[in-house]
Amino acid sequence: MINRILIIGLGSIGKRHLRLAREMLPHSEIGVLRHQKSDQLPEFANYLFNTVTEALAFSPEIAVIANPATFHISVALPFAKAGVHLLIEKPLSSNINSIKSLIEICRKQKIVLAVGYNLRFLPSLQKFKNLITDGVIGEVWSVRTETGQYLPTWRPDTDYRNAVSAQSALGGGVILELSHELDYLCWIFGEVEWVQAVSSQQSDLDLDVEDTMHLIMGFSTSTNQKALIGTLNLDFIRRDTTRLCTVIGETGCLRWNGISGTIENYNVTKQGWIEIYRDKGARDETYIEEWKDFLAAVRNENSPVVSGIDGLKTLCVIEAIRQSAETGNRVKNCHALEPHSGYQL
Repeated sequence: MINRILIIGLGSIGKRHLRLAREMLPHSEIGVLRHQKSDQLPEFANYLFNTVTEALAFSPEIAVIANPATFHISVALPFAKAGVHLLIEKPLSSNINSIKSLIEICRKQKIVLAVGYNLRFLPSLQKFKNLITDGVIGEVWSVRTETGQYLPTWRPDTDYRNAVSAQSALGGGVILELSHELDYLCWIFGEVEWVQAVSSQQSDLDLDVEDTMHLIMGFSTSTNQKALIGTLNLDFIRRDTTRLCTVIGETGCLRWNGISGTIENYNVTKQGWIEIYRDKGARDETYIEEWKDFLAAVRNENSPVVSGIDGLKTLCVIEAIRQSAETGNRVKNCHALEPHSGYQL
């Protein structure tokens, strides 16, 4: 039984977590910590805190950290030291600084550290992964991924210029904001060994971050003694909202469409794409499954699907991408990891 829940940050994702926490744990007390001074109690909450000290005094058992990525670790550390189980929204941070310290504290405290890459709970993406693993198209030879959406229409009720996505100081830019793709590509195809990246601000949108990135990456997975190569294109500028991953294999191709929730298989005989799976899913489905997974981990029934170490691995790839974009060189992913005796946070 979880008696006290803390939600940190009350942007769009924080509000979603607050609502789901109330739906899933209706008898729990829920506190909200936000930096904006306010006397108005948020809907679904029992308490409102303006300082970390006040929130710690509430003695939460679990906390969801949903403030801007640049503040994730500094806010998470005192709660980890207090033994609070943590679900940190993606990305785990805006850089790799202090992340290993957080992981080590969570290990010593024997608390859960989960990261909110909720696409892993999407039925269509899980099916896509299983089809690839089961060898439906034989050995995988190439991976091509693209994701984009026009930033001003992404969240219609918010001025995009004030949103996290548009501000470097808050952890914006396509590399961090659209890092879901990096997480699920590593989940399906293995760790990234090296990257070659170009990032830029192609549009005239009012932002101080990159709005476009083109990436080539080499995976640790090998086929026929050849490293698997993939491409990834991310942007904030396209008007046709897109989330696609196409996998080319020895016997055919698979294509996942994250917007429609469909998977298509290229039929060699018919010389065309055939839909083989469809599940768009309910609006909150992946977040509900993420919560179920997090709570099960808190009950010590399983390790979280997306661990703190997974979140660190994604940020290591991001660091390599940044270096490559700055230098124009291919950069090896250092992983920045040390052995953790198999302990999964």
